[in-house]
Amino acid sequence: MSDTTFALGIEIDGDGSHPAAWRRAHHPPDQLLTPGRLRGVAEIAERAGFTLVTIEDDLQPPGRHPDPVGRIGAVERAAFIAELTSVLSVVPTISTTYTEPFHVSSQLASIDHIGAGRAGWIVAASPDPRSPRAWGRAVVSGEARLRQEATDSVRVVRGLWDSWEDDAVVRDVATSRYIDRDRLHYIDFVGETFSVKGPAIVPRSPQGQLVVFAPNGLLPPDQVDVALLSGVSVEAVKTAAAASQTPRTFAEIEVALDTPTATASERVAALDAHGRWPDRGRLRYVGDPAGFVALLRDLATVLAGVRIHPLVLDEDLAELSRLVIPALIIARTAARPLPAASLRSTLGLPPADNQFAA
Repeated sequence: MSDTTFALGIEIDGDGSHPAAWRRAHHPPDQLLTPGRLRGVAEIAERAGFTLVTIEDDLQPPGRHPDPVGRIGAVERAAFIAELTSVLSVVPTISTTYTEPFHVSSQLASIDHIGAGRAGWIVAASPDPRSPRAWGRAVVSGEARLRQEATDSVRVVRGLWDSWEDDAVVRDVATSRYIDRDRLHYIDFVGETFSVKGPAIVPRSPQGQLVVFAPNGLLPPDQVDVALLSGVSVEAVKTAAAASQTPRTFAEIEVALDTPTATASERVAALDAHGRWPDRGRLRYVGDPAGFVALLRDLATVLAGVRIHPLVLDEDLAELSRLVIPALIIARTAARPLPAASLRSTLGLPPADNQFAA
């Protein structure tokens, strides 16, 4: 638990965590991937007082064969949201399996520049054996190898973020010097499956080190800022939080709330008629908004925040904005992000030192 206020994140990829959520969406199906749809969701989340939005992604399309669902890359959507918003942080998911860490470093640093320090990264792994076909690589199989590749990738990305010192760009017109070369550094990383020399091609971003989120257990604790904790009960989440060695912990929560037209149970039952809401091992709340407020206030005693996965984004985001977040702010459990605050400072993380700086 941190001394800062409770952070509220919401996952905004697709129409919701239920596979049939599109049936209750408030937009025509062909509007899901439009800029207007993404802008509308981000604006609602920012006005409501959410700390951050997350954007799922993977090397394979979402949905189950033979009905995969299309999506636009999380990096592109995150950059779009970062430019549109002023206090809302944006945290895309980028897999570390098969992707090039040099490119990942540049993409994320660019988003942090666009958002003036409001970017993070959810580290993920891609066990699907079909994924390496897109990269011309051998299959990375087994949990140990997936974790090792994730660890190597994060070490490289963090090293590249530090490869430019804060004052590396001098812009000295009199001497025609743009860069102080002594403040650019090689990282000289050699791993089992790739090597990276550096330095980065993007100057050090406003946060220096973006906030790194990861599922609990994927990475060594010293490479993670925020561990994402699963667990089907409150007790399991609290136990995982107590055992975590990361600076901050968030709970993963799936949520279905009562709405003015239907109870949460009725909404779940209606969607389950088209296919069950899959059990992803996360804490799940189905009920009225007041009960969800009570649950979050309880979790706030041991966690730094939550990432909410709504049953149906359009329906549940409205109730979260109308009844849940205002109640948490009034109770001083949560607070709106401050203007000009970075995601690191909002989460109570210290400024990031540069490993190469004297």
